[in-house]
Amino acid sequence: MKKRVSDSYTEQVQILNPSSMNGYNRLFGGKLMQWIDVVGGVVARRHSNCNVTTACVDQLTFNGAAYINDTLVLRGHITYVGTTSMEVCVKTYVEQLTGELQLINTAYLVMVALDGLERPTPVPGLILSTPEEEREWAEGKARNQHRKALRPPKEELL
Repeated sequence: MKKRVSDSYTEQVQILNPSSMNGYNRLFGGKLMQWIDVVGGVVARRHSNCNVTTACVDQLTFNGAAYINDTLVLRGHITYVGTTSMEVCVKTYVEQLTGELQLINTAYLVMVALDGLERPTPVPGLILSTPEEEREWAEGKARNQHRKALRPPKEELL
């Protein structure tokens, strides 16, 4: 059974407090990475109806800072699926009091669906409903092929 991108869309909102700040009073990158991993995991669980594990954080691009009392909005969606894996894009925005959103981070994660014995298990296909989803699929497929090309041969892993 295939699912739509919208079926697993996830949004998380945070108001930043001092415990999330680094020594320069900006959002600590590791804290943002934690939230991104949670959003990516929820997207993948919703798509696969399985427990999942993070296999790869393919890209994590910081485009701006966030400060104490800022409202952060993290939005995640599926961009590409393989046999047992799913690529999830999580974009992070600072929301101004006017409602305007400023993109501060884009991340791509690869999540793998797990069966009851914690082994990779097949995931549903993806229904692409818009030209944007088709573009993201093509880009995700290219990133997937690039990741596979970078893997060491299996004999090196033994």
